[in-house]
Amino acid sequence: MTIEEILKLARENKGNDAIPELKSHRYIPQPDTESANKALNPKLHDINNPLLRPDKRVKVTDDNQGESAQKVIDTGGESTNFRTVKVARVTLALQKLIISRAVSFCFGNAPEYNSTPENEKQEMIVKALNRILYDVKSKSLNRKIGRSIFGYKECAEYWYTVKKGKKHSKYGFPTDHKLRCTLFSPAYGDTLYPFFDETGDMVAFSRAFSRKDSKDNAIDYFETFTDTEHWLWMNGDNGFEVVPGYPKPVAIGKIPVIYGYQSKFETEDVDALIDRLETLLSNFADTNDYHASPKIFVTGQINGWAKKGDSGAVIEGEDGATMQYVSWQQAPEAVKLEIETLLKLIYTITQTPDISFDAVKGLGAISGVALKLLFMDAHLKVQDKCEIFDEYLQRRVNVILAYIGQMNTTLEEECDQVEIEPEIVPYMITSDIDDLNYWLTANGNKPVISQEESVERVGLSKDPTKTIEKIKEEQSAENSFVIGEPQIDVDA
Repeated sequence: MTIEEILKLARENKGNDAIPELKSHRYIPQPDTESANKALNPKLHDINNPLLRPDKRVKVTDDNQGESAQKVIDTGGESTNFRTVKVARVTLALQKLIISRAVSFCFGNAPEYNSTPENEKQEMIVKALNRILYDVKSKSLNRKIGRSIFGYKECAEYWYTVKKGKKHSKYGFPTDHKLRCTLFSPAYGDTLYPFFDETGDMVAFSRAFSRKDSKDNAIDYFETFTDTEHWLWMNGDNGFEVVPGYPKPVAIGKIPVIYGYQSKFETEDVDALIDRLETLLSNFADTNDYHASPKIFVTGQINGWAKKGDSGAVIEGEDGATMQYVSWQQAPEAVKLEIETLLKLIYTITQTPDISFDAVKGLGAISGVALKLLFMDAHLKVQDKCEIFDEYLQRRVNVILAYIGQMNTTLEEECDQVEIEPEIVPYMITSDIDDLNYWLTANGNKPVISQEESVERVGLSKDPTKTIEKIKEEQSAENSFVIGEPQIDVDA
């Protein structure tokens, strides 16, 4: 069914028929939220599952050991005492680290919105766009979106206006509305249903969610957005019914929702490697519990042992008795090699740079070019992510421009004409000296900023204006001089 036919069912109060149709046109598989939560929460990893990694039961042969034991009657009628020994469970939050690094490299720097306004109205539109993004704290918003897409495969943002009591001019023109944004994500309990037509265009967007009433009862809702209407259904005794006041018109003529999706979880390819690493470390921890302390293997009869702390102690034994420490030969090195190999593979496959203290402490002062080469793999990953976020951010700009045109109708025509292109700027630790030398060379070794700007940017002066005045006075005093002997005032 087309979206028009489905909305016709909705207008006939057939929400129970319309909602399954709205869900059916999601051609992208639903993300496995349970698997996503399991990967991101170390407490849910397999290493903590007592069925997959059970605690050990050790038989107790001496009831006077002071250890708690349980009695089990076997099939032969004899009872056996045993105690439960908890095994080591070492969990690693590597999935969270990988996603956090990816988010930081993508949105550690705010995206740039490149434009070349051709007249005053377009300049006003660009200023309004920047102010709107500032008000909704787009820096944090972008990071939340990236974290949701990388961790749960998808996310959506909904733009809407809120009417205020009095007018304001924050956007560069008087209006009584403010533009707001909220996120829809599986991480927040939302189930998303983008509706795609035959050409792959999203012609509607829906989400299912639950809210609790005053009696702490969960109520299911279903919400749909098109380019003309906003619908909301509530699940009651008769199934889904339209909430009073809906449908509401969508004034901008566009779906006010931006949807982003990637086909795989960010850590999907390395989840098995992380499970193996956790198992390896846990087994090694169990081994250390048993064998880290030195053990002595004795043959023959030992008659006397040295006391703790005895200097030059002598141990007495019968003729032929021997003692030697039991030590590992190759096991620790083999475990160490596998741990290092697993960590290397995890970082390499996910294109995540290892920027831990131990990894970078020996680098010293390196040039800006070396820094770019060091993080080249991470930047290549950001370029891959541009396939998702270039279109996502451009759609955001188009929706905001449509709202600006509605809030100030004199700018509506220019909102369709102005060209604003978002650009993701990967995060990079830069070398200020290298950058400055580069621009000095490009400028013919002439200053690239004024003296006033340099004083302001260095941030040492509390009042840059007064500091500049004092610098000029000092320079004037240094440049002034007197030729010959100073004149003497005779009257004095």
